[in-house]
Amino acid sequence: MARIRVGLLPSTSFMVGNMAVPKYSDAEKTQFATDRETGAKLFTVTLFLMEEDRAEAMKVTVPETGLPNGLKPGVPVIPVELFATPWARIFNGSLSDGIAYRADRLDLVGGSAPATETA
Repeated sequence: MARIRVGLLPSTSFMVGNMAVPKYSDAEKTQFATDRETGAKLFTVTLFLMEEDRAEAMKVTVPETGLPNGLKPGVPVIPVELFATPWARIFNGSLSDGIAYRADRLDLVGGSAPATETA
């Protein structure tokens, strides 16, 4: 599967749209999705990408270790190591496709707070 590094223009900014939501690896939502390399729990954060005269909502997967303290809706952030992965699947004879976004971490604009610690 191709991973594509997302290059951003200097005029691009991001704002948090919602609180981080845990990702699950099963439909019943009994098992947290985890990073294959580190084992960290994965979360989805909706970010608003703002560029010149337009804005787009995008869901970005971030490991729990990459979520800074102080993350809340309306806060400006910078996604670090942002990648896009195109995907497609056929389910019940219908094609679904899209782009999955993944970042190593989110940094708060104006100074990064330490990442939240897990117990």
